[in-house]
Amino acid sequence: MTPIGYCLCMSNDDVRRRVVAVTGASGGVGRAVVREFAKRGDSIALLSRGEVGLSAAADDVRGAGATAMVVPVDVADHAQIDAAVERIENELGPIDIWVNSAFTSVFAPFAEISPEEFARVTEVTYLGAVYATMAVLRRMRERDAGTIVQVGSTLAYRGIPLQSAYCGAKHAMQGFHESLRCELLHDHSNVHVTMVQLPAVNTPQFSWVLSRLPERAQPVPPIYQPEVAARAVVYAADHPDRREYWVGASTAATLIVNAVAPGLLDRYLARTGFEAQQTGQPKDPDQPANLWEPADGNGGRDFGAHGAFDQKAKPRSVQVFASQHHAALLGAGAAAVAGLVATLGRKAWKS
Repeated sequence: MTPIGYCLCMSNDDVRRRVVAVTGASGGVGRAVVREFAKRGDSIALLSRGEVGLSAAADDVRGAGATAMVVPVDVADHAQIDAAVERIENELGPIDIWVNSAFTSVFAPFAEISPEEFARVTEVTYLGAVYATMAVLRRMRERDAGTIVQVGSTLAYRGIPLQSAYCGAKHAMQGFHESLRCELLHDHSNVHVTMVQLPAVNTPQFSWVLSRLPERAQPVPPIYQPEVAARAVVYAADHPDRREYWVGASTAATLIVNAVAPGLLDRYLARTGFEAQQTGQPKDPDQPANLWEPADGNGGRDFGAHGAFDQKAKPRSVQVFASQHHAALLGAGAAAVAGLVATLGRKAWKS
């Protein structure tokens, strides 16, 4: 497991222009990933439901001098995904890199989520990645070449309150990824799968996800800009031999503490997790919800890659330094984790 953050990718001279497909390409991390691949001239298939965001993402790609192909699709429909993969390969050529970034969620206590809503989050966030992987892997295995990147989250390992559906889906994605990777290794396949575990990111999801919270939802600080995540995803696509990448110091610290003292973290999040995910300002009663329909559909606006937290979000991560100096930072990291565990313990047991 390799913590990384701000990553410089290979130049156009180092890699050939490839065929790349990105789900969730209309906004947020997926949109930022599309822009990052476009910088080096890759041919990019953009998959999402929202027509406004897809059109704007295609403009981003073409503005960078790269080739864009718009593919409207609901990833929860396996037939749509299979048809999309076939169309991409027929029109752009064999897919070299597939990035599963599409997701949806519900911000609410578990008791306030309906079975239909929970199923929809699971179908989009987890099964959407499974269906896409299934469709593209079949073709990649025939060629014995290709890379699939699963965009994960710190929440793939560490569940938090108010996001039970999303956390469950990302946990499922993590288990699926590990199982598939073992099978490919067993077969000595040249098809690679890797996963990128993201921190809190400033994306539009907090303005368009179905929320039953009384206050406006926010990512749990520290918050990173989507470009940090995008550079990490592209780096992972270039270096897929590693099973997964951790992005951001907060991700690394959380996952290490969770491995050492998960019960302590339960108590800490029980105390802080509700307040930390709300801004203190009332939720907009007219806020869209993209669970069933895209937020940028029916003449809606382009949400772009960034959310509403630009002033709080970090444009880079020191993890690029950490990833290059593991040995030197190992001692300091261990001390920091020990301090964090002690702090969490004091706060948790005061509750």
